[in-house]
Amino acid sequence: MKNQKEIKITKKTTKKGDDGYKIVSVRMKDETIDALDSIANTTNRSRNEVINILLDSALEIVTIDDSEKE
Repeated sequence: MKNQKEIKITKKTTKKGDDGYKIVSVRMKDETIDALDSIANTTNRSRNEVINILLDSALEIVTIDDSEKE
């Protein structure tokens, strides 16, 4: 028998299916879905891509109004 070398297999750092994304369910008005679909068709992107682009952009510019409502 030839001299066999050890084979090491390292564990993955992420679990199967854990790619940093989570699945969420959101209720939206028909008009909102229509607008998203229109953008998706025009840009040749999926609705999911469009939603993520818009949310990422909104998160960069959002401000929180701490004033109390009367």
